[in-house]
Amino acid sequence: MSSRRSFTSSVLALALLAMSASVLAAPRGGGRGAPPPPMPQQRSGHHESDALSDSVRRIERSTRGQVLSAERVPYDGRDVNRIKTVDAHGRVRVYMDDPQAPPPPQPPDPPTD
Repeated sequence: MSSRRSFTSSVLALALLAMSASVLAAPRGGGRGAPPPPMPQQRSGHHESDALSDSVRRIERSTRGQVLSAERVPYDGRDVNRIKTVDAHGRVRVYMDDPQAPPPPQPPDPPTD
């Protein structure tokens, strides 16, 4: 009987081990239907992330460089966008873009006659 008891104990131990592994591997949160926690950038609001992505697009167009990183940093009492790019010659450039500043004036379109 002791071998049967030992076998039962082993099976029980393996079952508990398998269940504990699945519990540890399960995502934390309210359960299956719970949404994932928001990313740090999403917590600050969509307006700020829109301003950052607009700055990235503007810098990409004006420099024709590849953007390495983009982040919001405090500067002179307000938040500005700091964008790192690499140009065609391999040089890294850092641009500071203030999304609250008025856009530069656009040159008028030439008349089409």
